[in-house]
Amino acid sequence: MFTDYSAAFWAIFVAILTLIVQGLVAATSKASQPDAVPGKMDDSLSHSSFVFRSNRTFMNSLENFPAFLGSAVLAILVGASFLWTAVFLWIFAIARIIHMALYYAIATEKNPSPRSYFYLIALAANIALLALCGFTLI
Repeated sequence: MFTDYSAAFWAIFVAILTLIVQGLVAATSKASQPDAVPGKMDDSLSHSSFVFRSNRTFMNSLENFPAFLGSAVLAILVGASFLWTAVFLWIFAIARIIHMALYYAIATEKNPSPRSYFYLIALAANIALLALCGFTLI
């Protein structure tokens, strides 16, 4: 069973690695600020600050990860299609990496920003994976 899902496991690995990198980038950028206080973000920061953007990128990923991991584990446990499980997980993982890169690179208050499209792609992949789980259960 586990070898059938190896592509899915690699996608999960990449997504978790991305989350860890985001956490390290956010912590490092914040700690490098003068008078940084652990656990407290300066309220005056906004999208023009890389510290703000790196923290928001990490927080956004944390907000999305429970549904991602839950859907991934459920898909494997119910025996959903190996191919489609991997496809949806890889779309999620790649979209989150692009979302991260765009959030780091583009300082904008505009909505939707380019990163918003990759947030939506990742969300759609997660919804599709959850739907696949539902169809598999039926």
